[in-house]
Amino acid sequence: MVELIVGGKGKGKTKVLLDRAAEAVKTATGNVVYVDKSKQHMYELSNKIRLVDVTEYPIAGEDGFLSFLSGIIASDHDLEYVLLDSFLKVTGLECKDITSAITTIKKLSDKFGVNFVVSISMDKEELPEVAKELVSVAL
Repeated sequence: MVELIVGGKGKGKTKVLLDRAAEAVKTATGNVVYVDKSKQHMYELSNKIRLVDVTEYPIAGEDGFLSFLSGIIASDHDLEYVLLDSFLKVTGLECKDITSAITTIKKLSDKFGVNFVVSISMDKEELPEVAKELVSVAL
């Protein structure tokens, strides 16, 4: 399953994502990972959630990020949820087409049974068709 939380900058997507992380850790039978561009939300997350700050790793662009994400999945066979904050920034896809990245995340979810919840700083109307059907929250 892939869920998108979308809306313009400053609309509250991170708050919704943090709430989803809290829900996920209560119901998950596997591991939960929160991927962000900083450790800013470390104290807002349960200690049962692994926070990954992507700025600590040499990730370059969409392909680098998707490979990094694949590595997280490969290293944890009990992974159930991946929550991705600031998706456009961490992938380097600001002002670019996100179709390929969303398609790849959907394939990873289907193949490995990992649930993704992704915050994207775009309005629903701006999303490519492949992403519109995945929107669970539009702010």
